[in-house]
Amino acid sequence: MKTNIEVDNIDLIRNFFGCMDANASEFEKLLGVTIARDEQGISVSGAEADVARAQSTIKTLLKLAKTETLNSQHIRLVADLMKDNFDVELSDVLGVVAVTARGKQIRVKSLGQRLYVDAILKNELTIAVGPAGTGKTYLAVALAAAAYKNKQVDKIILTRPAVEAGEKLGFLPGDLQNKVDPYLRPLYDALTEMFGSEVYLKLMERGIIEVAPLAYMRGRTLSNSFIILDEAQNTTKEQMKMFLTRMGENSKVVVNGDVTQIDLPASTQSGLIHALQILKGVAGVEIVELTFKDVARHHLVQNIIQAYEKDKFNPGSDLRE
Repeated sequence: MKTNIEVDNIDLIRNFFGCMDANASEFEKLLGVTIARDEQGISVSGAEADVARAQSTIKTLLKLAKTETLNSQHIRLVADLMKDNFDVELSDVLGVVAVTARGKQIRVKSLGQRLYVDAILKNELTIAVGPAGTGKTYLAVALAAAAYKNKQVDKIILTRPAVEAGEKLGFLPGDLQNKVDPYLRPLYDALTEMFGSEVYLKLMERGIIEVAPLAYMRGRTLSNSFIILDEAQNTTKEQMKMFLTRMGENSKVVVNGDVTQIDLPASTQSGLIHALQILKGVAGVEIVELTFKDVARHHLVQNIIQAYEKDKFNPGSDLRE
């Protein structure tokens, strides 16, 4: 079967097909059809069911192409969302999550990221596991900033366990804060982008934003706050329990980690893995699993992660049970 989609804007067609037709190749691989430029716009050939799905997907992508430079991530996201539903609204696919201090709109870039954002918005506690580059930290910080700007919370609290990744804290210069700052740098960077450096520093001085090692959370009750625990795979069971029981009224908690990058001693079970086991099915808690398909960095990162997953020596394959 063959059908044509009329497109009278050559720039839209170029955007859709991508540089050296890279987008078209990705589209054909995902949808199982053949597409080509023609006098009317875009032609689609293949099995009847595949062509019908491809036609709807192309129309949605062309709407997106009016405001975005299309890439393979857009194509995968729209194709995934439209597998079972041809009536997906573009706003449902790429709704704005937050806006940075410079006016940049933060949008999801994969189906997994869409599910992750929705889980955070709907639940009091969200636990996300996935490889590096899937946007776990960045999107959580973006949502925290949006919640504060919308007066939904009074504070933003971000924390990480200060666990060595092949290096010893004792060899780093300075006092304790200087020693743990390198572990917290990704959080500082994300907050600075969301608020701007001047506003961010003022909020830090006023105690509205707090970025601190996990040990600083002990003995506190965190109310009216958006709380993010990053690199949670490096918590012990005791640390994870301590952190989760800090949650107070009107607070939202996001726990992120990558179970393939555990830096704890081999004899110590990760608190993240233990939490995944015992909190599954608990009301108010949602667990989201991100994969290499959700990687939002350079496309080569996806291939690298896939290669490590296929390799028989996978340091996270035993989940440290």
